[in-house]
Amino acid sequence: MADNVSTSPEVLNFPFEEPAHQRETALFGMWVFLVTEVLFFGGMFTAYLVYRYSHLQAFLEAGRHQEWYLGALNTAVLMTSGFTMALAVQAARRGDRTWLLRLFTMTWLLGAAFLAIEGYEYHTKFVEHLVPGNGFAFTGSDPAAAQLFFVLYFTMTGMHMFHMFIGLMLILFFGLWTAGSTRPMHKPNCFEVLGLYWAFVDIVWLFLYPLFYLVNPS
Repeated sequence: MADNVSTSPEVLNFPFEEPAHQRETALFGMWVFLVTEVLFFGGMFTAYLVYRYSHLQAFLEAGRHQEWYLGALNTAVLMTSGFTMALAVQAARRGDRTWLLRLFTMTWLLGAAFLAIEGYEYHTKFVEHLVPGNGFAFTGSDPAAAQLFFVLYFTMTGMHMFHMFIGLMLILFFGLWTAGSTRPMHKPNCFEVLGLYWAFVDIVWLFLYPLFYLVNPS
């Protein structure tokens, strides 16, 4: 048996008497949280669809200013991070500390790359004066409606980036916890819950990408 693989029994917290019950409860709690997040993002998605229907031409014109290739690159980066996170959860289940830390590192780096690419795209919007506010400049037929498109873009992608940042902090915390203690390997449920959160972040982006980047790709 490799030294980095733990075969110790899973630690049970009060009031649980069986590992399966403890795991189901932890996952159920995370699913309840994710439902509230779906409602939160669902409201913004609904607003986007309503305004797009009301100002279709302006949204199409605004969509020409989106760098679809950057969105596509970020989609590939984020989907790859979801794959490495899934492998990390499996490593935690096996008690394989070495591979868990390696996969966490890869996931964290991919997540950081996603934020860097999105930050660069934000910078391009500032340069092109497409940030909503007094300095907004748009030469299309309906600047006010186009500004609404970018309000939704910055709001929705910004909230997604905030969730990404929280995820990166959690990966860093759990990674340091794993590296510095023997107890994390006896609590694989923690990593499964984190994996669910990361998968949710991935799924939200799969909706954001076509709505903002494929509305009218240039």
